[in-house]
Formats: sequence, C-alpha cells, structure tokens
Amino acid sequence: MKILVCISKTPDTTAKIAFTDNNTKFSEAGVQFIINPYDEWYALVRALELKETQGATVHLITVGGADTEAVIRKALALGGDEAFRVNADSQDSFYIASQIAAVAKQEQYDIIFTGKETIDYNGSSVGGMVAELLGLPFVSIASKLDVNGTTATLKREIEGGEELVEVSLPLALSAQKGMAEARIPNMRGIMAARTKPLKVVEPVAVEALTSIVSFELPPAKAGVKMIAADQAEELARLLHEEAKVI
Repeated sequence: MKILVCISKTPDTTAKIAFTDNNTKFSEAGVQFIINPYDEWYALVRALELKETQGATVHLITVGGADTEAVIRKALALGGDEAFRVNADSQDSFYIASQIAAVAKQEQYDIIFTGKETIDYNGSSVGGMVAELLGLPFVSIASKLDVNGTTATLKREIEGGEELVEVSLPLALSAQKGMAEARIPNMRGIMAARTKPLKVVEPVAVEALTSIVSFELPPAKAGVKMIAADQAEELARLLHEEAKVI
C-alpha cells in the first residue's frame, strides 16, 4: 500500500495575527509555524498506523517555499518515509490541489490523506479538488478508516448520526478528530528525519483561480453588561435593540 499525506504549514494557534501591505498580506514576523493540526494529528498519524499494521509506505507532500522544510522534516520525524516539496507559494486552493495532483499522478497512491481543513484559512477544499483532478472517490471529514485488501471502510459524522461508507481503493479523504491520536516525535525519529529524502519539485503551469483582496481582523470584544435579576424588560430591550437576537 502506498499513501500520500498532504501537509500544510500554519501559524501556531497562539500566534498574534497581524497584516501588512495595506491588509493584503499576512505578517509572519514573530510567528511560530507548525504542521496544520488536522494534517498531523489525524491524517498523518492514521497513515503511520497503516504503515505499522499493513506495511504501507508513507509519502508526504507540501506546497511552499524553503521555509516549509522545517515543518515537513517534523512530519518525517514522526514516521513518514520521504517527502516532496513543490517549490511554489500560493494560497489558491485550486493551484495547490493541482500541484499535489501532478505529483500524485506520477506516484500512483492507494490513499491520499488531507486534514479536514487548515486552521488558518479553513477552506476545506483541497482534498476534494485533488480527488477530482485525479478521478478518485472522495470521502470528507472522516473520523475512522479501516482498510481490508482493496476496500476501505470509513465513518463520517453527519447531522443527527453517523454514516458508514465503503469504497474501493484508490481514494482520497479528509480526516478529522477521531481518526487517530496525536503523537510526539522521539529522538530517534528526529535524527532519522535529517537523512530521509526530501525532493524539491518545480510547479506545473496552472493559473490560480482566486486571489486575496484584503484581510480584516474581527471586531474587538465589547464589554459585559450586567442586568439585575428583576429587570427582565431591560434585558429584553438590550437583546432586541443592541444584540439584535430577538
């Protein structure tokens, strides 16, 4: 079995967010970057479990500049066998998916994992686009995956319950909480990651379909208003006129 895990570099969840160039670019000054948690904790770890139980080979891929290599090396330290870095910088989902698909076509993977979304842009679109570009079935926001020969069984949470999906390999999927438990790389893995193959691939010619016009921070939180227990009419007025919830 041959598996590809898509890895994104995202700001740490505690990072202070700021923008530059008239709010058209994200400021990376002083920001600590990490592997996107959905990619690491669920997609990558489940792929590694399949490596351990079924002898799968696990490849990693990221689309980004040289500054993403620290993140991809951490993924290698967790247990990935080798990695690809497509040497391009874009926030357009179609462009990123096209680069991943171009590499995947050459390698012929049985399973392609993405996290359900990235924690910075929350687009949740790359996995489905990769599947479409490769002509593969796609199962989104899967919380469980079992593989038996050439058949995969996946569980998804849906409104009011759970859905069980059976699909033949190859397939692409996006993973969410429940798929696996987070791991920490050990010293042996960290040392081994330094010598594992990391291939830099030049991007294929693809036109981006979207561009960022501007960023905007959410409004600052307003102060709390305390209403006495015997002032129900005042509470109703505030909810209606200021909060606009009734």
